[in-house]
Amino acid sequence: MFYKKQGLPEESDLVICTVKKILLHSVFVSLDEYKDVEGMLHISEVAPGRIRNLRDYVIEGKRLVCKVLKVDKEKKQIDISLRRVPLSLMKKKNEEFKQEQKAEKLLEALANAHNVDIKSVYEKIGSILIENYGGLYYAFEEIVKGNTDLKDLKVDEKLRKDLVSLVKEKIKLPEFRAKIFLLLSSSASLGLKDIKDSIIKGVDFAAKNNYKIKFSYVSAPRYKLEVFSNDYKTAEKAMKEISEIVIKDLVSKGGDGESQK
Repeated sequence: MFYKKQGLPEESDLVICTVKKILLHSVFVSLDEYKDVEGMLHISEVAPGRIRNLRDYVIEGKRLVCKVLKVDKEKKQIDISLRRVPLSLMKKKNEEFKQEQKAEKLLEALANAHNVDIKSVYEKIGSILIENYGGLYYAFEEIVKGNTDLKDLKVDEKLRKDLVSLVKEKIKLPEFRAKIFLLLSSSASLGLKDIKDSIIKGVDFAAKNNYKIKFSYVSAPRYKLEVFSNDYKTAEKAMKEISEIVIKDLVSKGGDGESQK
C-alpha cells in the first residue's frame, strides 16, 4: 500500500506483517502498515509447544497477523507474537487490511481520472479521511450508508464530488441477516385476524425506522422474522424491537406470543 502510518505501533496492537528473514530461533518481519518499521518474532511466540523447525510454520514472503508485545521506541525495536492472536481477531484484521487496500485502489482510480499521482490525492483528501475516520474504508462506509458526503471536511470540491460518486458506484457493503421465530396464537373468534394485525403493526414500525425485514409463515403457530442490515448490531436491535411490538400487541388482544431462536 502507498499509505503508511508514521511512528510505531503501541503494545497490544494487532499488526499486519510480512516475513523477511527466518533464523534458527527468530523471524524478522516488516510491519506493512508502517513506514520502515520491522519486528522480531521469537520462536516461543510462533505457536504453542515445542517447535523443531520454524519453516514448518512460516515462510519468507508470507503475511501474518501478530500482536505487539513490546515496543522499544529508542532502539525502534518491536517484539511481536503470532500465537497470541485468536483466529477470530486474525480474520477480522486481515479483512480490514483487504478493505483498506480496496479503498486505496479507488483513490488510485481517482488520481488517474484527474491525471495526478496518488501522493497528491492523499495530500488533498486521502490523509484527511484517515485522520477523521480512522481509515479510508471506514470513511467510504459512511458515504455508502448516506451518513456523509464529505462536505464538512472542506477538501478539494472536484475531488470530493468525484470520490463520493466513485465510492457509491464501487463499494457494496455486506448485508447481515438476523432471524427469529415468533410463536403466535389466539383462541379468539378473530384470532387469525388479530395475529395478522399484530404482524402488520411490526411491519409498519419497521417501515418507519427504515428497517429491511421479511415475515413468513412456517406452520402454526410459527412465523419467521428476518431482518437485513449492513450492520449486524442494527439487525439484532431491529429484530428485538419488532418481536416485542408484535407479541405485546397480540397479548393485549388476548392472544399468546413468544420468541424462539
